[in-house]
Amino acid sequence: MTFLRYLFLFFGFILFGLGTALAIKVSYLGLHPWDVLNVALHERHGLTIGTWGIVCGFFLLAISFVADRRYIKIGTFLNALLIGPIIDFFLWLDILPEASHRWTDYLILMAGIVITGIGGGLYVAAGIGAGPRDGFMLSLADKTRLSVSQSRVIVVSLVLLIGFLLGGPVFVMTFIYTFIQSPDFPHEKESCDQLFFM
Repeated sequence: MTFLRYLFLFFGFILFGLGTALAIKVSYLGLHPWDVLNVALHERHGLTIGTWGIVCGFFLLAISFVADRRYIKIGTFLNALLIGPIIDFFLWLDILPEASHRWTDYLILMAGIVITGIGGGLYVAAGIGAGPRDGFMLSLADKTRLSVSQSRVIVVSLVLLIGFLLGGPVFVMTFIYTFIQSPDFPHEKESCDQLFFM
């Protein structure tokens, strides 16, 4: 049973990384706010996009560890450590379709969103811990008495602003990402395993 859970976890990471890499290929349409930030940091300061994802993930882990470590599990560390390199690996392989600046780019982006969603669902279904970003937002919700959805929108909006100011790829899909990935889950504070997205 434990093996199956870890299989779900790692297969979820792979799909999540693949979906994110697909979206990055057509980033001019807009990315998820966290990816906007990672791409902006990559373009301004070097290092890979995935490396910046690791840096941001562990930065949030450190804050959550001090503020409220209840939401930190082994899966949280693995999430922070592995998804970034998986994104870099798929980008390095150079097998993903390139942006054509035609309507087909929207299909690529939608495929990325769907694959990312499936990947997120798989690693959450494993029940070994949510991602560092979700753990951080759960901690923030607990400390501020906001709902998780409210905390998520506030945090990703701030991240989006920083990424935009740094020159990250912001367009209409960015705002869709920001709000469609912020549902108000029932009993959301009882378990971080109900969170779907990183």
